[in-house]
Formats: sequence, structure tokens, C-alpha cells
Amino acid sequence: MKLSTKLLEIVDHDDFLELKTNGAQFRVYLLDENIIRMRGTFDDEFAPEESYALAKTAWDDQTDELLGDERTRVQALPTHLQTTDFGYAVSTGKYTLNIYTEPFMFEIVDQNGNVVHKDLAKRAFAQDELGRSFHYSAMGDHNYFYGFGEKSGELNKYKRRMRMHNTDSLGWNAAKSDPLYKMIPFYIDLNGDNNVASGLFYNNSYDSVFDMDSEHSNYWLRYSYFQCDGGDLDVFFIGGPTIKDVVEHYTDLTGKSAMTPLASLGYMGSTMYYTELDEHADDAILDFVDTCKKYGIPCDGFFLSSGYTSGQDGKRYVFNWNKTRFPDPKQFVAELKKRGVLLSPNIKPGLLTTNPLTDDFEAHDAFVKTPDGSASQLDQYWGGPAHFVDFTSEAGRQEWADHMTESLLSIGITSLWNDNNEYEINDNEAQVDAEGLKKKIGAVKPIMSTMMAKTAKDALHNYDPNIRPYLTNRAGFAGIQRYAQTWAGDNGTSWTNVKYNVPTILGMGLSGVANQGCDIGGFDGPAPEPELFVRWVQNGVFQPRFSIHSSNTDNTVTEPWMYPEYTKYIREAIKLRYTLIPYFYSLLFEASTKGSPIMRPLVYEFQDDPKVAEESFEFMLGPSLLVANVLDKGQTVKDVYLPAGASWYELKTSKYYEGGQTIHIPVDISSVPLFLRTGSIVPRSPEVQNLHNDPIDKLNLLIEPSTATSFTVYEDDGRTNDYQQGEFLTTTYAVTPAESGVTIDVTNKGDYKTQVEKMVLSVICPKVAPFSIAIDGQAVPQFLNFDKFTNAAEGWYFNGENRQVEIRYANKKVAQYQVQISFSVKDLISI
Repeated sequence: MKLSTKLLEIVDHDDFLELKTNGAQFRVYLLDENIIRMRGTFDDEFAPEESYALAKTAWDDQTDELLGDERTRVQALPTHLQTTDFGYAVSTGKYTLNIYTEPFMFEIVDQNGNVVHKDLAKRAFAQDELGRSFHYSAMGDHNYFYGFGEKSGELNKYKRRMRMHNTDSLGWNAAKSDPLYKMIPFYIDLNGDNNVASGLFYNNSYDSVFDMDSEHSNYWLRYSYFQCDGGDLDVFFIGGPTIKDVVEHYTDLTGKSAMTPLASLGYMGSTMYYTELDEHADDAILDFVDTCKKYGIPCDGFFLSSGYTSGQDGKRYVFNWNKTRFPDPKQFVAELKKRGVLLSPNIKPGLLTTNPLTDDFEAHDAFVKTPDGSASQLDQYWGGPAHFVDFTSEAGRQEWADHMTESLLSIGITSLWNDNNEYEINDNEAQVDAEGLKKKIGAVKPIMSTMMAKTAKDALHNYDPNIRPYLTNRAGFAGIQRYAQTWAGDNGTSWTNVKYNVPTILGMGLSGVANQGCDIGGFDGPAPEPELFVRWVQNGVFQPRFSIHSSNTDNTVTEPWMYPEYTKYIREAIKLRYTLIPYFYSLLFEASTKGSPIMRPLVYEFQDDPKVAEESFEFMLGPSLLVANVLDKGQTVKDVYLPAGASWYELKTSKYYEGGQTIHIPVDISSVPLFLRTGSIVPRSPEVQNLHNDPIDKLNLLIEPSTATSFTVYEDDGRTNDYQQGEFLTTTYAVTPAESGVTIDVTNKGDYKTQVEKMVLSVICPKVAPFSIAIDGQAVPQFLNFDKFTNAAEGWYFNGENRQVEIRYANKKVAQYQVQISFSVKDLISI
């Protein structure tokens, strides 16, 4: 066992420190005021810098050319090394890194004197006889741990031991299964004693383990540790002090979520069943789309399962169209586009040895190699022995892109579904190119799936630079959010999974992946019973990725109309999703610029309320809507905790509740409990049925004006990359309440010409109905007759039932304007 217990030497290079201990050596960078890097190795020399995860660096990296404009190069802060009585210290201005000489350890202190990270003295950094490296951290008595990427169980991972490893987890249990498909070695530590959050990211893609006080030893008190099978202990401290801050700073480091097309937020149909039909699978899918329209169910896309690639032997051969099932793929894609539906075909990076393209890939040196580099590695895959494309090789990426372009992009496909890309190659010694460094596959397995997504993005760009990619990935590493929407693989059909899928998605959001979802209705197992299916859809419509997807084991297909008596509930939930599309799209823009999750745990928005620190199943959609789905079988009463720090308006009953209490509300099969936070704005799009063909030309803003607030609505064309050249519009609605009334200041910025022609402001007025309403001083006519108001182009009407005033007017396409709502009470008696 090697231990770093004593600092032997420290050298200040002005922009980084070099440390030598009696065990490992370290390099310390102050990347910015919020991020400190502590890179350690037990080898004699540091390996060359090579990271596929980092979007922000202050050093040369082997992948700089490959990542191009995805990466920001900054100048590290000067170290200004100070001598102390315990050793040394450097500061970012916000955080001080204390370096203890003996016993050697790192400690990080914030501006207020809070210790936000502390190594476990005498055991901080270690390496065992098997070459596994360890980093031990001390912890306090009241720590909460969030993140860790795609994980099962409740939101707080205290007392959990979790393995970081990509695996094909068919039928996984959302309460207990571990590991799953993705590896994101990052977590947030919330100290419950001082309410200060910070994070640690381990930039290491070997298989690894996190233990968050599951292991206990009386000699060491309470601690957590990270263990990796190889590579550096490359630790990035991420500062807070809020969870929001940590997520933003972490995504500064690893990248923000991709701005996918508007239609990616619609309903994506899918099932394996259709593509396994003996013939005319194309007609079955077109009929599915037509049936959605028949039942008034919006649909914007279809995930095409891999049966479309089946050969005569029934095995999947990537980039091969089965012409019995799909006689004319190009015409099929065109027919879907006419209906306003994009097609996202499944592609897999393992080429079976019997695939007709295998020899071509082999000839172009595109596969992962045997340990000695002499041949292509062979391993088990779905369908038999296969070779695996090396996406850390320029040759592998190019060959993949060429065939993708020929078989898919050339027939009009702009969306790709990257599946079965966990790279479960058994021999970790197999060789990959790694941009010329020749590494073992064990060092980069999760990188392969991330680079598979990047390869698709680049191929689409090269084919047509103005196509906005829509990519979906099953596996990935930290940084996957830069390229793809993700989903949590092949979940099982059960009440357990509909419930525990929620914290899985929330944990991914806290791990930088804002655009995530789970298969609605369950992928593996029998058809969901009617109540379970309805509840799953009612929850799924709030997930960024919304797709009902199944491979049922009882010869059924999970479709919105599979239970005719319940179809109306499915339709109502999906229509609710579509009314919220402007809100979702604005939240996606926020994720692409700030890294904010779309689905947010309550603790993200209400960190000051200790009662929400362990809440796993209620969540916020953006900053404004609390969603308390019914997730248990047979419920007739739902207990809902409303966080302190706000009051809450229940959308169904128009009733207000004070925060900081648990309420009990009656529920039935139609119930989707939603609560609007006071001081909130939610943009809505009534009447939209298809995001490809129906412009969002009418915008309805639900406004709760009790406290000052603002929200920015984002618009662009939803399809192209023109937004990257400034063709977008942000409209900020700023609400200022006063005793006499409410003012709403509207500010438009950007070059995009809005499609919104009609505006409706639905403003909640809990105490007094408006006396008058004006826009830029010009009176808006009042209507007392609702029928007349319905037919009017402009005016306002107060609805006493929900206590909302509806203000209707033509959209003011100007830089700024103001809406004034007066609550002066009209004296009807005095003369």
C-alpha cells in the first residue's frame, strides 16, 4: 500500500503548484475563483493530459484540436503561495486551499471560514497492491450527497456505496439496481449544519466506486471515499455556496446541455413491436402516427427500434435497411415529415462478425484492437460475437460517419438514437487509439459512448451545417450533455420504477444532464395495468424526454389508446405537456447557458428549508411549478409537502397554501397535482398539436404576482443552427407588485422575428379584482360578458372562479412596453 502522508517538496510555477509527497505527486491549478484542480498520480511521471470531458482548461490537452470550439482555454489564477504554520496556502479569492505538510492533506475553506472540503488525515491519498487508487474525505455529522449521475434509489446518497461502470441493465430496478448505463463521477455535498454546498468531480473514466459513509471504521470516524481501478486521482473541487451555484460551475467545467430542436420536447412514439413485424413495418408506424391524430394526441417523433436493420437471420446489422419491413426508407422518412414527425433510428456501435460492413470497417482500421494491437478485439454482443468501433480513433469516427451519412443522413434523417453503447468489453487490456496515445479500453469505456454522440453531431454538421442535431444516448460519461439528450435505458414495468425513476432523473439533472428521461410505461415486462400506465404518463409529461417505449413480454404494445376507457386521461396529460412547451423550451435554453436542470429537486430551489433535503419524489419543473404526481397504486389522498419560503397556489382548486406544511388533497385517476409558487411566471401554448407544423403564435402567461419576479421566454426557429448566429429572441417579463396594483415590464432582445401574434396574460388576483388595465398608458377595454370577451381581439375579463384576470392583446413587437394593472377599489356608493 502506498500512502501520501508527508509533503516532501513544493514548487510554485506561478500558474500551478507542483507537490511531491512520500507517496503520490500532485499538480494544483486554481482554474477560476470557484474551481480548484488537484491532480495526483502514484506513477513516476504524469501521463499526458487527455480529457474528453472538460470544456474548460488552463493547460494543453491531447484533445484540444478534436474538441475545437467546445473547449474554452483560460489562464489559471496566479497561485501566490503563502507559508503557514501547518504548511502552505493558496487562494482563488473565494476559496482558500490549505496544504498540510504532515500529515499531508488538502483542506478548502470558504470566505466565511466554513470548511467545505477536508481530506481524511493520514489516509487522504492511497494506492493498493492491485493498482487501485483511493481518495478519502472527512465528513461532518449532517451531510447530504446528491448527483453521481444515473443512479437508483432516493435522491440523497448518504450511506450508499455505488459502482461507476457502464452496463446494459435490461429490466433494472429503479430502487436498487447498480450500476446502470452512465458514469458521471461527480457529486454535491450539502452540509446540513451550515447549509453550504460544494462539489467534487473526479476526471477519471476507469471503473470506480463511491462510498458515502457506508463503510465505517472507529479509527477514522466518518468519511467517504472514491476508488478507481487506474489512472490519475484528478480531483476538481467545485464551489457553491448553493446547489444552484455548484451545478452552474460544474457545467462551466464539463459543458452545458445541447440546445436540441423544439420538436424534441414533443411526444416521441416508440415500440420494438412494429419493427419486428414480418413485413410492412413502415405502414404500421405511419398508422400509429395517424391514430394519434385520430385520437387528438399530439406526436412529433418516432424512435425507430433496431428491427429495421435485421438481416435474414434476424440479427441486427447496423446501417442495413430491411427492405421487407421498409421497402422505401427515403419515402418512409418523407411520409413521416409530411405528418410533422421526425424519425430517430436506432444505431449500435458493435458490428457483428456477420455484418456485411465488418470487412470494410476492418480495412479502415476502425475497431478496438486486441491488447497487443495486432487484430480487432472480439467480444460478446447482442446477437453474437462482434467488433467495436473505436471512437477515440479518427479512423473509427470517420468510417462510422461515412456509413451513417450514406444510409441515414442522405435520406433525410436528422435525428439519431445511439443505443447499446456501454462497451462491455471483457478484456480491459484491449487497445484503443486515444488520439494516438494507445490506451487500454478499461481507461476509456464510458468515453466511447460520449464520442459516439460527438461523431454523430459532427457528421450531421458536415452533411448540412444548418441541421440542428437531435441525438439520444443510452450510455455516456461526464460531458455527454454537450451532445445528446439521454434516457435511463430499459427500465422494468412496475410501480416501484414509476416512482423511483423520478430521483434518477433528478440526480442526472444535478450531474449536469438537464435533458433526460425514462421509458414511459416501462420497457421490459408485461403491459402496465391501466392505473399504472395513466400515472406513468401523468408523470412522464414533465420529463424533458417524453417517450412511451416498450418491449412487452406478453405480446402487447404500450400505446396511448391500449385501454380505451383510459385514453382520455392519457390524452389530457399529453395535451398538458404541449401547453407547457414554451416553458420547457425556455428552460432548455437556460440549461444550455447556465446548466440548470429542467426537472429540479425541491432542495435545488429551497435549500434553506431543511425538510426538503431528502425529498425524492416531489419536484419542481423549472423555478415555478411544483409537481406532486400520484405514484402509488390506489391512492385516494395525496400528502404534499409545500416548501417553506413561498406560498403555493393549487392550479386545480385555485386555493392558496402557506409553505412549510404538509397538506392532504383528494385525488382520483385524473389528478395531476400542480402548485404554482408565489412570484412565478409560466408561459403556455394553448391549441398546439404539432411542433413541426403548428406555429406557437398564441402565448398565454400564467402569472402569480404576490412577489417581484421575472422570467425570460426564449424563441428561435426551433429547427436550425441560426440561433448560434444570433437569430433568437428573449422576452423578459418582470413583475413588480404594489398595494395599488401590478406592473409588468416586457423587454424584447434579439434578431429573431417572433411568431407570437396573440398575447394573453392570466394574472392571479387573490384579494381584489382589477379596477383598470392599461398598456403603455393606453386603456385596455374591460368585458363583463364572457361571450363577448371570447370574440374580442383585445380586452380583459376577470374570472371569479379561479380569481384570474385574463388580459388579451396583439403582441407588441417592440423593444419594450409595460402592462399596468390597477387594484384601486371603485367607490360605487359615495357621491
